[in-house]
Amino acid sequence: MSLSLVSNAHLDDISAKIRSKPVPWEGYQRAELVTSEELALIKKVDRQPRAKVESIHLSDGQTYALLYLRLLKKLQRVDTMQCLLVLIADALLDHDERIPLFARAAQSDPDLPYAPLLRTLEAQDDFVQLKSAQILTVLLSSESTPLQHQHLQPFLKVLSSLVQSQSQNKRDVAVQCLESLLARPECRRAVWAIPGILAGFVEILRHKPGPQMSYQVIFCIWLLSFEQDVAEQINKKYDIIPLLITVAQAAVKEKVIRVIIATFSNLITKAPSENLPAMLVAQLLPFSKNLSTRKWSDEDILEDVQYVRDELERNFESLTTYDEYMSELASGHLSWTPVHESDAFWRENASRLNDRDYEQLKTLIALLGSDDPVVLAVAVHDLGQYVKHYERGKKIITDLGGKARAMELMTHPDPDVRYHALLSVQELVSHPWSAV
Repeated sequence: MSLSLVSNAHLDDISAKIRSKPVPWEGYQRAELVTSEELALIKKVDRQPRAKVESIHLSDGQTYALLYLRLLKKLQRVDTMQCLLVLIADALLDHDERIPLFARAAQSDPDLPYAPLLRTLEAQDDFVQLKSAQILTVLLSSESTPLQHQHLQPFLKVLSSLVQSQSQNKRDVAVQCLESLLARPECRRAVWAIPGILAGFVEILRHKPGPQMSYQVIFCIWLLSFEQDVAEQINKKYDIIPLLITVAQAAVKEKVIRVIIATFSNLITKAPSENLPAMLVAQLLPFSKNLSTRKWSDEDILEDVQYVRDELERNFESLTTYDEYMSELASGHLSWTPVHESDAFWRENASRLNDRDYEQLKTLIALLGSDDPVVLAVAVHDLGQYVKHYERGKKIITDLGGKARAMELMTHPDPDVRYHALLSVQELVSHPWSAV
């Protein structure tokens, strides 16, 4: 794990300015915050040319790793924390062999290396926070044993807020940190337990970022999809399949499509019954057929594309129209597919919406709260079809709150929604109640 894996031009610019800023080290010694030995050591590297600092790190690396961490632990002024974080990052940049020097600091003080860095991570100063995140990622990613809860948890909480931030630099650094950490299974499980991180990823993708940010966010999602729980629940919780298809359709870079298809391949392998129906509803089959005819520079893509296409085809052939309808209902993405307007379909299947304590009917009624006018129009139309072909359903729909909601939709701003709501309400009130 190299420090260069979390790189950000904005942080580099500020670091350059901090290297030349004076820090009142002598004042700290007078206040007895710094010993005379510590002062002598820090003066050798403070605002010195890069080559000189490098040679000191080369000959005396362990002493300086310990020094920087000890000073960071006891000094809390922002400019001082900035300076120490830059010194630590400079020592680590392009020198992975120095990571153990910082890890070994624990032998002389069990709080090191993590406690001071987790404290600076909470600083109000943006640079201090992001530089701490960069260094923590390097140290944690290099640990040879599973990460301890008390180190990982507070870090992930901060990354969760950064990934949801309005600031592009904060999002950029957080996504890169997560990209490194998620290679570790214990990090994947911990990230999945913090809903804000996935919600942040989805939000970033919805705002159509550039190809690099898209790739990095989806790379994180791909790493998460190796976990069974994630593969089973991610689409249900975050509606990720239609979103990734939209990103892939607009993608110009091959690597973005590659990581999306690899994610789909994982989701199918680990949790086919949870993901294949949603993929069919989102029209991944025609898209994967189209992708399989393209020329790719990377042969792995074609292998994944063919696997996804073949699995979808096999699943599609065994789908009944009712399976198709249930998949569409479960995805929440109702559209005017042929089943909705087929009298034969409703005659045959209306009563099946009552199965498992009206599970599908409740899902349909819940969609009457959608923000999408097409979903609303189709859902309220389906409610009318259900009642038309299952007379005893009127009381059930009323009891479940569907009738009141359908009546509200008669005044919806969208004319199509109003029209279908009117037809459904006519069905709901047209006949006398039947005994249930």
